[in-house]
Amino acid sequence: GTAAGIGAARADPADAWLSWREARQALRVAENFPRHAPVARWEELGAYRLLARLGVGDLRELAEAVAPFDPELARTVEVYLDLGGHAQKAAAELGIHRQTLYYRLGKAERLTGRDLSDGDDRLTVHLGLKASHLR
Repeated sequence: GTAAGIGAARADPADAWLSWREARQALRVAENFPRHAPVARWEELGAYRLLARLGVGDLRELAEAVAPFDPELARTVEVYLDLGGHAQKAAAELGIHRQTLYYRLGKAERLTGRDLSDGDDRLTVHLGLKASHLR
C-alpha cells in the first residue's frame, strides 16, 4: 500500500524543516496504523504524535510491557483498549464470545502482572501495544 504524511503548515520558510520532520513522523504512523492511512495529517494524530517522536530505545522500553503477548492476544487487548474497555463491542469486532474475551484479558493480566481495571496499568499496556507497532 501507499501512504503519505503531511506536516503542519509554517508561515516562515525557515521553519519548513519542522513540517518535513512532522510529515516523516506522520508517514510512520500511516504505515503502522490503518486508522490513519493512507494519508496521515500531523494535526490529526493526537497521542500518536508523541509516540512517533520517540526513538527506537524508548519504543522498545514501552513495548516490553506487552512482550509476553502472542499476536492474537495483543490484537485482543488492543481492540478492547481501543474501544474504551467496552467488552461487548470488542467481542463483536473480534468475532469471539465475551467469555473468550474475558479469558484472554485475564491471561494478559497474568502474563504482564498488570490490572486492566487500573488506569495506570491500562495506559502502560495500551502504550506498549502502540509502541510495538512503531518499533
